[in-house]
Amino acid sequence: MQTIENTNNEIHENLIERTDIRNVAIIAHVDHGKTTLVDGLLKQSHIFRDNQQMGELIMDSNDQERERGITILAKNTAIRYRDVKINIIDTPGHADFGGEVERVLNMADGCILLVDAAEGPMPQTRFVLQKALELNLKPIVVINKIDRKDARIDYVIEKTQDLFLELATDDSHLDFPILYAIGRNGVAMYKPDDEQKDLQPLFDTIVNHVPAPKVDADAPFQLLVTALDYDDYKGKYAIGRIIRGRISPNTAIARIDRSGEVSRQKVSLVFSYIGLQRGEVAEALAGDIIALTGVADVNIGETLADIDYPEALPLIEISEPTLKMTFGVNTSPLSGREGKFSTSRQIRARLYRELETNVSLRVVDGNTPDEFVVSGRGELHLSVLIETLRREGYEIQVSRPEVITRESEDGHLEEPVEHLVIDTKDIYMGVLTEALAARKAQLTNMINDGNDNIRIEYDIPTRGLIGFRNAFLTLTKGNGAMNSLLKGFVPWMGKINSSRMGAMIASEQGTAVIYGLNNAQVRGDTFIEPGTPVYEGMIIGLNARPDDLVVNVCKEKQKTNIRSSTSDISVRLTPPILMSLEQSLDFINNDELVEVTPKTIRLRKRYLTQHERSRMRPHND
Repeated sequence: MQTIENTNNEIHENLIERTDIRNVAIIAHVDHGKTTLVDGLLKQSHIFRDNQQMGELIMDSNDQERERGITILAKNTAIRYRDVKINIIDTPGHADFGGEVERVLNMADGCILLVDAAEGPMPQTRFVLQKALELNLKPIVVINKIDRKDARIDYVIEKTQDLFLELATDDSHLDFPILYAIGRNGVAMYKPDDEQKDLQPLFDTIVNHVPAPKVDADAPFQLLVTALDYDDYKGKYAIGRIIRGRISPNTAIARIDRSGEVSRQKVSLVFSYIGLQRGEVAEALAGDIIALTGVADVNIGETLADIDYPEALPLIEISEPTLKMTFGVNTSPLSGREGKFSTSRQIRARLYRELETNVSLRVVDGNTPDEFVVSGRGELHLSVLIETLRREGYEIQVSRPEVITRESEDGHLEEPVEHLVIDTKDIYMGVLTEALAARKAQLTNMINDGNDNIRIEYDIPTRGLIGFRNAFLTLTKGNGAMNSLLKGFVPWMGKINSSRMGAMIASEQGTAVIYGLNNAQVRGDTFIEPGTPVYEGMIIGLNARPDDLVVNVCKEKQKTNIRSSTSDISVRLTPPILMSLEQSLDFINNDELVEVTPKTIRLRKRYLTQHERSRMRPHND
């Protein structure tokens, strides 16, 4: 270790450069290959036994992460390369989970920015790079997936350099190495045409370019809690990087909450990371990323400090939510049949518990004791929460997402606007332009690569994006990708008219039968199969006309004593449209709800009976 004299006559008398450690975050846009690259780093650092089968996407341990193919939660791991321990922080790439990026980047001294060799910098690339440069992290740029047929390396490097020029706040930010990689094959090169061997060039660049932490290990202890974990044996883990000092088990410390209140706590155990495991250590020094147990009530953003010097660190600034939904107790006639937790007390306790770890989320009590207003960063952010509750056995009903507006200084209503980037074939330009114009989108840029592929960029109000993802997949026949990022707030842009047709609504409670569904399919598309339990007010299909239509899908064919040679031939139904949770949230109108249980997703009217709907119609309009 090298000692560096510090001229400031504060608590820190001298700083020590810990050359045995590097703290680096991996940041990128969604699907640019972060988690796959971390797989390669873990495997090539030989932290697993030779006979240990780890598979792929090792860091995506959450079921939803594996199913959706995205990283949702930021996670730490650590590897050894020669005599250096490299702490790696894997971050989400989707804009809806930007809060996860914001809360963990301050644990790092450097960052690896991954950019797809074909797509180039995308909206989330700008967001995560801006956050990294604000924290003065040393960047390493890795152009990934250079084996793609449509790779355009020179163009991507040029656009990446333009992005750095735009976002850099210091000359040192423009001094970054560029590597080339095929994360899936576990290879990195200094030049695109170098021999493809392994990830050693990346390991060497991390060690040589990411600064070693400069810390004062003898100063009073200080740690900012940036993540939490829990297990049944050791309780809650407080995870963060030691800013100064050292910590060992059975030490008394001070906990400083977000309001500045100080309480006395005692650390039970201290854990350090190596690979995917946490191991107990006798002592940890400044610069280490650790986990502590014993501080039961700690929350993200709080400071743990020396008992004699309870000094708080700056709070983590998290961007505010842009969408809100109402979560409520399931009030349908089928409630309580499929879920373990369905009371308002259970739902409320679970939502407020989520706030401990989900830093971008906001929860407030609703207008009635059975409702809760939940605010998040986007549709995906909220739908992941709903799916998590559903898998845990909760039964709820949720409303259509709404944007969170605010009032400007001069008293005008403002709404969030997003920068939308679409990559698709140029033949879909017309239908997309028409659909987006109806949603108040304004074209800002268009690039045609000469091979029938285009990138079009829009500024669009956040509410214009609600329900657009499914329309986009239909309009482009699946030949496209769309990404968006919050840009800011603008004056309210006026009403957006819904283009959805009316709903087909069940008229009575019972079980759907073939005869009733066949009659319904004459009027439109159905969402349910024969044998599905239904109730009055449940949405069973989409009408071919703009108005809602009440139908009886439980109606049996009338029995007579007259028989014909064709009477017993079975009716052939058109297969129903089965919608996912996200599709259901996109589909519903303001007077409709999605009923979510561990086994079923149902659509329903907010008011179930025809009488109630007629009485409340003036209020809905």
